[in-house]
Amino acid sequence: MVQTFLSLNLLNMALPLPFTAVLLLCAFAAPIRAYVEELDDSLLETRQPDDIWLIKFYAPWCRLCMEMDATWHLAASELKSAGSPVNVGKCDAVANKGLAKAFKVHSYPAICMWKNDVKYIHSGPRTSDAIVEFAHRVSGPLIRPLTSAQLFQHALQRHDVMFVYVGASSPLKGVYSSVAEKMIVSMYFFSAGRDVLPEGTSLPALPAVVVFKDGGYLSYNETSDGSLMAWVKRERFQNYARIDNYMLYHMGDSEKLVLLAVLDDAHKSPQNLRSKSLVQKFSQDYKDVYSRKVHFGFMVGADYINGLIMGELSLPAVLLLNLSTDSYFLPPERPETERHLLDFMEQVLNGSIQASGGSGVTQRLRRLVYDIKVTLSPLLTEAPVLIFFLMGFPLAILIAACYLCRKNRRGDEDEDQRPVSSWGQNAHQKSD
Repeated sequence: MVQTFLSLNLLNMALPLPFTAVLLLCAFAAPIRAYVEELDDSLLETRQPDDIWLIKFYAPWCRLCMEMDATWHLAASELKSAGSPVNVGKCDAVANKGLAKAFKVHSYPAICMWKNDVKYIHSGPRTSDAIVEFAHRVSGPLIRPLTSAQLFQHALQRHDVMFVYVGASSPLKGVYSSVAEKMIVSMYFFSAGRDVLPEGTSLPALPAVVVFKDGGYLSYNETSDGSLMAWVKRERFQNYARIDNYMLYHMGDSEKLVLLAVLDDAHKSPQNLRSKSLVQKFSQDYKDVYSRKVHFGFMVGADYINGLIMGELSLPAVLLLNLSTDSYFLPPERPETERHLLDFMEQVLNGSIQASGGSGVTQRLRRLVYDIKVTLSPLLTEAPVLIFFLMGFPLAILIAACYLCRKNRRGDEDEDQRPVSSWGQNAHQKSD
C-alpha cells in the first residue's frame, strides 16, 4: 500500500487531479473487493468440512442485487477486520444452478450461510450491520455459556430478549439445542448456572429455560406453554417495541395478534404522539391480561400495512393485525383513551368485530392485482413509453399470431371450396 501511494505521488506530477483521484479510489477499493470471492458450483465439491461460507446469490439482471453490491463488500471488509473465520462470496444463481438448488434459492438477492452441514437463510434487514451481526451470530457457538455474573449482566444489557438454559445436561437441553439450531438466524441462545442469574430470579425446578425481557423473566412450562419451539417463537419479541417490516413479517410465526400504532414520520403531530403513547401505556397497564395473546408496538410509515389492507391508511392510525391469516381489525373510531382500546380489544376477542382481509383465494388474487398496480404506477409516471412497450409488445405479438392463424385457416377453407380442375374431370371421364 505504501509503494502504491508513492507511485501515485509521482504520477500526480504529470497527471491532472481528477485522474489521480480515480487511481487513489481504485487503489483503496481493490483490497475491499478482494474480500469477496466469486463462487460457482465447484464449491459443492471443494468446500472443506470446517469452512464457513457467507454467500450472496444474485442474478445478473436483478437491480436490487446490483444495488446491494457495495453493502456486501463493506460487510466482507468488516468481517475480515474483526478476524472472523467466515469466508464471504457471491454466486450467480442463474449460471450456477447446482449451488443455488442446494440452498433452495428462489428469489434474489438471497443471503445464506453454510456452516458444517447446515444451511442458514438470512431474512433480516439488508444492511451491512445486520449482515455482519447475522454472520457473527451463526458462525459462533450454538449456545453461548455465561460463566459469571458479570458476563450475564453484560449479555443482559446487550440483548432486549435473552433465552437462557439453566441446569446440567438433560433431555430438555437437547430440545433447547434443536430449537437454537433452527432459530439462531434471528437470535442468540445462552446457558448459565443457577449461581450467575440475577438476584431475585426464582425458578420452580432445574433444568429450566428462561427468557429475560421487559425488565423481568418468564420460565418455560411444557404443560401450559406447549412445545419449546412454539414458546420461543411467541416470546422472542418484547412486549412493546418499534416494529419494522422485517419484524412484523416474523411476528406471523408467534401466533399472537399485534396491536399497532402506525405513525407518519413526516408529520410529528400531537395526534402521532398521542397514538404512540396510548398503545405504549396500554401495553404496560394490561401486560398481565394480554401479553400471552398480543404484541404491542408502533411503526413509522404505512407501506407494509397499505399492502396488507390493499388501500391507503389514514395516519396516524391504530389497528390490530392477525398476521397468521393476513387479516386485520380497525376500530370503529380512532381510540383516544385506554377505555376505547380496551373495548376494541374485547370486541375483537369476543367476535363482535369481524376481521377484514385474509388469506383466501379471492384475497390473494386481489392482493396480486394490487401489488402489480403499485409496482407499475411509479413506472407509468416516470417512464410511460417503456411501460407502453413492455405491455404493448407482447399484445402486438399475440394479435399478429391470431391474425396469421386466422389467415391460414381461411386459406385452408378456400382450398376445400375450390372447383375441381378440367384435368381432374377428364381423368374421371377416362376412368369411366
